[in-house]
Amino acid sequence: MPLELYAHPFSSYCQKVLIALYENGIPFEWRLLTPDDAVTDAEFTALWPIRRFPLLRDGERTVIESSIIIEYLDRHYPGSAPLIPADADTALEARTMDRFFDNYVQTPQQKVVADSLRPAADRDPYGVKEARARLDIAYAWLDRKLAGRTWATGGDFSLADCAAAPALFYADWTHRIPAGYANVTAYRQRLLARPSFARAVDEARPYRSYFPLGAPDRD
Repeated sequence: MPLELYAHPFSSYCQKVLIALYENGIPFEWRLLTPDDAVTDAEFTALWPIRRFPLLRDGERTVIESSIIIEYLDRHYPGSAPLIPADADTALEARTMDRFFDNYVQTPQQKVVADSLRPAADRDPYGVKEARARLDIAYAWLDRKLAGRTWATGGDFSLADCAAAPALFYADWTHRIPAGYANVTAYRQRLLARPSFARAVDEARPYRSYFPLGAPDRD
């Protein structure tokens, strides 16, 4: 029975997992979550009532949360490109950077996006201002961290880069990376050129009108 991925191609956390699948050529079956597919939606809700995707189904086993899914794939479906480094200290760095991109890039950028979807009377200008400030701090820290590095850990492409690619992709749409942060900008471009992420980006192109802040044409 093939792996099943309950996901949507425009979701940043789904793209994170897609990168891992594509890096190692792991076959899987899409379980596309769309408003007009009530059957798949009901299956997904039964498997995970919290309703946060992606969700990976491997036979009778379900795996939730993008980072854990990638760890699961690395352990049970290893390929030629391990995404959890074999060296324990480098693996710790990969997990640390994974948490950085999820918590300090994804979270504030999603705050800005989610706020723009609210009715005007229910918006949170102070929270949005705070989120944008947090992104500025994250960009500055990351620019220093990436000095002399090709990938996030300073070693091979890893879990951390799977997290970074969609995080920086959408964050730059939401709150532009300042021109002075050359390391972050160059890293984002390397991620966009990575075949696994380029494929995920292309698969999501038909859904760009969903982005409430306006999707730029530059990526």
